[in-house]
Amino acid sequence: MAVKIFMLFVFFGLMIAIGWYSRHQARTVEGYVLGGRSVGPWISAFAYGTSYFSAVVFVGYAGQFGWKYGLASTWIGIGNAFIGSLLAWVILGRRTRVMTKHLNSATMPAFFESRYKSSTLKIVASAIIFIFLIPYTASVYNGLSNLFEMAFGIPYIYCVIMMAALTCVYVLLGGYTATVYNDFVQGIIMLVGIVAVILAVLNGHGGFLEAVKSLSTIPSDNPVTAGQQGAFASFFGPDPMGLMYVIILTSLGTWGLPQMVQKFYAIKSEKAVATGTIVSTFFAVVIAGGSYFLGGFARLIDVEKVSRVAEDGTIAMMYDHVIFSWACSSFSSCRLPCQRCPPWSSRPARH
Repeated sequence: MAVKIFMLFVFFGLMIAIGWYSRHQARTVEGYVLGGRSVGPWISAFAYGTSYFSAVVFVGYAGQFGWKYGLASTWIGIGNAFIGSLLAWVILGRRTRVMTKHLNSATMPAFFESRYKSSTLKIVASAIIFIFLIPYTASVYNGLSNLFEMAFGIPYIYCVIMMAALTCVYVLLGGYTATVYNDFVQGIIMLVGIVAVILAVLNGHGGFLEAVKSLSTIPSDNPVTAGQQGAFASFFGPDPMGLMYVIILTSLGTWGLPQMVQKFYAIKSEKAVATGTIVSTFFAVVIAGGSYFLGGFARLIDVEKVSRVAEDGTIAMMYDHVIFSWACSSFSSCRLPCQRCPPWSSRPARH
């Protein structure tokens, strides 16, 4: 625990230090919102990737879709990498940078107003962003807070407040520049972390082949396969059509997210877009592919660790706890049954 707390404070201190260091870039509106349109390709690519693959993917989607589709959920990560990242950079990257610079637009609503000569469109776009980014942001904070609650035993509400306050400090200090540099640091941590967890999980189940073999012995409870055995270890999983819809939804949906598209506004040159395309795609392959690959082994976890008994006596799955359980069982010496509970319930004594 002492080591974890020390590393946590080092990380927090680094985030605030980056905000303080970046404050000179935030002296103008364009500097605060876009970093002066001088952000390098690697920083832009990592910022795009960390905005794309946040706690929503690590905590929620990887566990839920991994449980539903098995190893075939890895296709979601591949689709995210090549459709949601590579194709987005190729089609939107250069064009977006050139147009927004030509129109001197710093935000998506401002771009719509300048491009279509409509202040009404600007207001509508602003309202849509304001309304629908609230649940998105809430889901990110929920995932982060659950993770900190598990690791440090801090009550959920305090984790939310702490995360929000920390983000507020470095964003107010350094604006966009502080955000993208912090994203770069976080991206490195994500790359190392996902590789470490995957290796630990596979090692804990006798290696890759043994883990796949164990997964293949589980019969599918999906009506589409009528109980076909081995569906969760198959190439396209128990529900190929459903899998395809998820790939399209999670890959194309990001093309319109303002926090994603704005990364193209700030990149320093058209030449940098080409480098950013390659780096962003590699990042997505490792992070998204690794997350969904890890989630594909979800059914090897003891169901009691990722479920709870609802008030009506039925078993309710807690998909957000799948990745938590992997991390806990892979890196902890504890071998007792997991005592994880929903954040809204009272907490049991920890083992």
